[in-house]
Amino acid sequence: MKKSIISFFIITFIITITSSFIITGCNNTTTINTIATSNEKITIIKGNEIAFTKSNGNDDIYIIHPDGSNEMRLTDNKANDSDPSWSPDGTKIAFRTNRDGSNEIYVMNSDGSNEMRLTNNKVSDSYPSWSPDGTKIAFTSDHDGNNEIYVMNSDGSNNVRLTNNSANDSYSSWSPDGTKIAFTSDRDGNNEIYVMNSDGSNNVRLTNNSPNDADPSWSPDGTKIAFTSDHDGNNEIYVMNSDGSNGMNLTKNSARDADPSWSPDGTKIAFKTNRDGIDEIYVMNSDGSKNVRLTNNKVKDYSPAWY
Repeated sequence: MKKSIISFFIITFIITITSSFIITGCNNTTTINTIATSNEKITIIKGNEIAFTKSNGNDDIYIIHPDGSNEMRLTDNKANDSDPSWSPDGTKIAFRTNRDGSNEIYVMNSDGSNEMRLTNNKVSDSYPSWSPDGTKIAFTSDHDGNNEIYVMNSDGSNNVRLTNNSANDSYSSWSPDGTKIAFTSDRDGNNEIYVMNSDGSNNVRLTNNSPNDADPSWSPDGTKIAFTSDHDGNNEIYVMNSDGSNGMNLTKNSARDADPSWSPDGTKIAFKTNRDGIDEIYVMNSDGSKNVRLTNNKVKDYSPAWY
């Protein structure tokens, strides 16, 4: 009897330790969220999911693994759903949709269930970006006649305008510590990357080129910003230090590359490219090496967002 009890506790201990190792991973950074649906449970593993937009007659949100497997459709309606942004815990995805007649920000569970409208305006609200602590969502709105950066609580309440000028400000990206927001602005005549404090103060220009620089994406460690630039005559993925120094072309080809999104560990960047004749999702190492195609469709895939 004693041997049976001892054996039971030993087996329980081994299972507990093994499960903990699988969930946390070797580097103690992997988190797992299991979402129950009506038919099955979907496991969302940090670093192992990329949300993106597929344009097949209309735009819808999909997710895919970073090796190109397990593609799954999340939204399914006659409207256009695009520009996904993950909540920091991986349980929700914010996105843009025109299902109510104008572009609005919605949020849904990361399995596609429980869609909820956050903004309710007769103007265009787009490009949501979740804050690192999960309490706020930055977005672009032309509520005041031109595109500006706004922020709201993650439940849609307390909309606050952050930028205030006659130019177009859009494509916001939070710094990992939540203190700053990078964004695109044409206030100096062409699109450039700016950064401001998360309350809208202290706007600082990071890029200063005659070409267009847009779509900033902050690296997980906060030291770099990836962005899209047509500095070489066509859109390419660039990376620079977070102070704007040391800009470097990563993709270097004649195709159109855009929409960079970092992997959670900072070693890879997902992006869209038309190098195969139509927009597809690719992944490359963060130094620009080893470009790998993830999607292979006869329709456009774009706006990847890595969780």
